[in-house]
Amino acid sequence: MKSIRIKLSVLLIGIGMTVSAQSWKPVGDKIMTTWAEKVTPENVWQEYPRPQMVRQQWKNLNGLWEYAITSNRAAKPEQWEQNILVPFALETPLSGVGRRIDSNEVIWYRRTFQLTPKDHERQLLNFEGVDYKCMVWVNGQLVGSHIGGNLPFSFDVTDLVKDGKNEVKLRVIDGTDDPDLYQLRGKQKRKNGGIWYTPSSGIWATVWMESVPETYIESVKILADMYGKLKAEAKIEGVGQETQLKVTVLENDKVVAVKRGNSDYVQLSVKNVKLWSPANPVLYDLKIELIGEAGKVLDKVSSYAGFRTVGKAYDAAGNWQFTLNGEKIFHLGPLDQGWWPESFLLPPADEAIVWEMDFLKKAGFNMIRKHKKAEIRRYYYHADRMGFLIWQDQTSGGAGGREWPKWKRLETLSNNYKPKNKNWWQEEADLVEADWPDWAHNQYMDELKTMIDLLYNHPSVVIWTTFNERWGQHRSVKIGNWVQSYDPSRLLNIASGGNFFEVGDIADQHKYPHPDFPLDVPLYNDYVKVVGEFGGHGWAVKNHLWDVNKRNWGYGGLPKTKEEYIERYIKSCNILGELKKKGISAGVYTQTTDVEGEINGLITYDRKVMKISPDRLYEIHKNAGLLD
Repeated sequence: MKSIRIKLSVLLIGIGMTVSAQSWKPVGDKIMTTWAEKVTPENVWQEYPRPQMVRQQWKNLNGLWEYAITSNRAAKPEQWEQNILVPFALETPLSGVGRRIDSNEVIWYRRTFQLTPKDHERQLLNFEGVDYKCMVWVNGQLVGSHIGGNLPFSFDVTDLVKDGKNEVKLRVIDGTDDPDLYQLRGKQKRKNGGIWYTPSSGIWATVWMESVPETYIESVKILADMYGKLKAEAKIEGVGQETQLKVTVLENDKVVAVKRGNSDYVQLSVKNVKLWSPANPVLYDLKIELIGEAGKVLDKVSSYAGFRTVGKAYDAAGNWQFTLNGEKIFHLGPLDQGWWPESFLLPPADEAIVWEMDFLKKAGFNMIRKHKKAEIRRYYYHADRMGFLIWQDQTSGGAGGREWPKWKRLETLSNNYKPKNKNWWQEEADLVEADWPDWAHNQYMDELKTMIDLLYNHPSVVIWTTFNERWGQHRSVKIGNWVQSYDPSRLLNIASGGNFFEVGDIADQHKYPHPDFPLDVPLYNDYVKVVGEFGGHGWAVKNHLWDVNKRNWGYGGLPKTKEEYIERYIKSCNILGELKKKGISAGVYTQTTDVEGEINGLITYDRKVMKISPDRLYEIHKNAGLLD
């Protein structure tokens, strides 16, 4: 697939404000990656943000904005501060602010920009991520509001923008884990520490403008399978004439299939199709056109597709195994938090994503479990083209801690199970779901559906995980049945690490530090058996710790030497290799990098030290029998 489609020239726009780039600088004394050290207001996140549906006409609004922090009772700021660097969240070093907000405070943003709108075009204002609830004004008029801090959203601002100077303003609320909000927040917590990380509030991903025709393709849903069949279904905005959808499939600029369908749907076939897999991540270019009366092209977008089919099948011993394109495949990958010391939820640069995936690829990993967060869209584009299987978690959350039911682990059904103690979680307790109010459940479902829609086209995404270790777990069977009905093209992991319900495709055990699975429980024989988390072996690298004054930890205690650390990793992999022989179909090692006080990464938090080289990791994985 050609990279030129993604690396478009950004149509630069005037900042239109009297803010000085020279007065911006990162704040704080935390460690930073090399990419963060190169960030400036002029070069920050210039890449096209939506690789699955590309248009030429777009304008990047990243850069220096004005901001204010006020009481949540204030109707507007009394005065504005200068030089917050968008798209980095308020608390991050790269924002240039590095300040946390209290529960009774809100964040305001403002900037002006130049625009020359054309007749017969619509103007869309796009936000790739704003955490958590926001209101948006353009030229003093309220455009709308949005709830949900994890995913992109857009507003049609055609009737509000004008030729010349325009203003956009936001008001953002982020309660994080405040009581009774049921906010989906992932690993964010006001009192960060242990497995919890510093909150990430406000704008945290690219803001951009897009020009589209009066009748245009709002979104397109693509499914390409191992038999060469491609289905494309578009959502069309605009009225006034009959339209047809035309899809052209190209391989190395050569047309291999083309078809025009009625209205908004096309189905076609590619002969002798090359299949997508981690070993050979073939992507076909797509040209998608909206055809109007007299054959006029009303709108066109560029996209791509990977032809593949996700499934499961019995092995010779009667164990369910993952399949890809009809072939058994063992999933080996890291738990990936997706956090960065200088920018939290957002990588400091596009190159940082590629570097990290390249490390994992060379180490022999073919899968990444994206843990409790949705990444920006470019992340999945790189996973598609570099060849990774993505296990995608739904972002977790709830009512400030009370959303957690008791933890009933998978091994509690084993005949060999003996509880170590009866502490606060009580593994054998009957209460395995929380009681969420309807409004909170509806918001959960809205964000879950939006995530599935957003990532549906990516061949790399193969598994949806709705819950993790009972965090915010509620109405599991109902939610699981909905997911399976809404997207039957992928597999479902109802709850990684429990609480297990008889819905979906996977039984997922978490075990630290070394992997294990209760193989003697007959119930799990009806599911693909996986070790969804294990390892977590910690190793502290001097001068590369996020905070030397806080607890830096790993599972099973910290080893005395690096050699002991590596031996622990080897032991875990060898145990996993034996479990693979007994029918286990996947292993997820915790984790890719250190994160704040968690020093159990294969790489330090600042990505400057590989604790084990990728070549050595590959050798360890191969010797353990983990590479198919």
